Amino acid sequence: MSSNYDGGIMAQLGQYETAVSHALQSLQDNNIIGRIWDHDHTVWADSPDEITNRLGWLHSPDEMAEQIGDLTAFAQTIQEEGYTDVLLLGMGGSSLAPELFANAFGPVRDGLNLAVLDSTDPGAVLVQAQRLDLSRTLFVVATKSGGTAETLSFFKFFYNRALAQFGAEEAGRHFVAITDPGSKLEKMAADLQFRRTFLNNPNIGGRYSVLSYFGLLPAALVGLDLTELVGRAQQAAANCGPDTAVTDNQGAFLGTVMGILAEQGIDKLTLLASPDLANFGDWVEQLVAESTGKAGKGILPVVGEPVVGTALYGEDRLFVYLQLGNDISHLAAIDQLAALGHPTLTIALGDLYDLGGQFFVWELATAVASHHLQINPFDQPDVESAKVQARRMMAAYEETGQLPESESAPITRDTLTDFVAQAQPGDYVALQAFVQPTAETDEQLQRLRVGLCEGSGLATTLGYGPRFLHSTGQLHKGDGGNGLFIQFTSDAVQDVGIPDEPGSEESAVSFNTLKLAQALGDAQALRDENRRLIRFHLGTDVNGGLAKLLGD
Repeated sequence: MSSNYDGGIMAQLGQYETAVSHALQSLQDNNIIGRIWDHDHTVWADSPDEITNRLGWLHSPDEMAEQIGDLTAFAQTIQEEGYTDVLLLGMGGSSLAPELFANAFGPVRDGLNLAVLDSTDPGAVLVQAQRLDLSRTLFVVATKSGGTAETLSFFKFFYNRALAQFGAEEAGRHFVAITDPGSKLEKMAADLQFRRTFLNNPNIGGRYSVLSYFGLLPAALVGLDLTELVGRAQQAAANCGPDTAVTDNQGAFLGTVMGILAEQGIDKLTLLASPDLANFGDWVEQLVAESTGKAGKGILPVVGEPVVGTALYGEDRLFVYLQLGNDISHLAAIDQLAALGHPTLTIALGDLYDLGGQFFVWELATAVASHHLQINPFDQPDVESAKVQARRMMAAYEETGQLPESESAPITRDTLTDFVAQAQPGDYVALQAFVQPTAETDEQLQRLRVGLCEGSGLATTLGYGPRFLHSTGQLHKGDGGNGLFIQFTSDAVQDVGIPDEPGSEESAVSFNTLKLAQALGDAQALRDENRRLIRFHLGTDVNGGLAKLLGD
């Protein structure tokens, strides 16, 4: 059965049509959308904790419309001063939307070239350090809390380089901050005379912050038309309001499909996207995984998984095709999947600026799905466990000069095959790569994904560490325990020290040590939750080790 909702979502839900229709009627009868807009925490939980102070995203489009002139003028000033590059230093909610804007739109209207650093691998840090002309580079230090360890490590490294080249009076002018009021970063930015600090609405969680300064300042620097982008978001917010019938409300409909199907075991949200929208999936991944993966439940976004033969997929998949303009790259696959009984959605975007609306639609959808699942979409109770373990690893390093020993499996195809053989229907395989992201490594890991998916029929995910810790890390520990985790670690070919403080030459720890501590900490946190995990330590030859696992 095929249904068209709001002219923008084509649904082929088959046997699940009736359950979704009943759930939509329940939303209407209980005024759930109106209560969300009224900031009624009982939509999700009895307690208002981490709910009532996390609903500022509902009003971001209107609030930020008033800041468009300032943001546009700021970006123009940066260009006029001769800057050509922006390096955004951030993790998770601070980095995924800027990466999307940079990759989907590219520099437009003579905008700046924007890159994102969200890897603690020393090779990744050095790639940026070696390619940038500091005199023409603006650094955006973005962290809601103001204390994110990775972000501040990146900042201290690049601030010291700027300080050495320009001196104290000029170095700060190459940095801007985005953070919450009263954070450690706000004070640091003032002390070091940053060019500017943008203080965000504190009632917005990181993964819901795309339509705030965290997303829109980078968008302005890339050269986007913010009036158009935010205008589309305002329109979507109006269409997702309490006066819109739920069957015409894209956020309500999408969230109900996600939540009701997940309740029935269809919890692998598999995103297929037109090429220019590829990075949108990375943003959705954090939003959905971190919001829903808790209390033994969760919706697993499957992003960037190459399409395999449609008959190979398990019965736990909901397929969503994000279709840009006249692109038909996944249309045949969607129709074939629907014919085989898989529920599918096709979401049409007229042009790239429709992303502004989709941001809001998916945020509301995630909140609605969480209502159906009876969980709080705004907390992240299991994220801290990996941080605690990483700090324990670092404490051991500071005391002994070495990280704790950790078991590593033989790098053979048989070892990998035997590990995956324990999978059951409904499981998924998560590749966690604490290695330098490169094009060759991407290609190897994707080949590995395809082989695992074809061989097992399981959903597969791929994340570089520590980036994924700020995205899917919550779900990995908080869901029903359906993951098989394959962790890859590596050693640095050339390591880089992290300054203890901005301007200090002292360095007690390196980026490679931090990365390995994060990997070992996450592995221990997973084991503490009785998750199935195997670790392959690839040394300095990452691609050679991956080739062995591929059987090359």
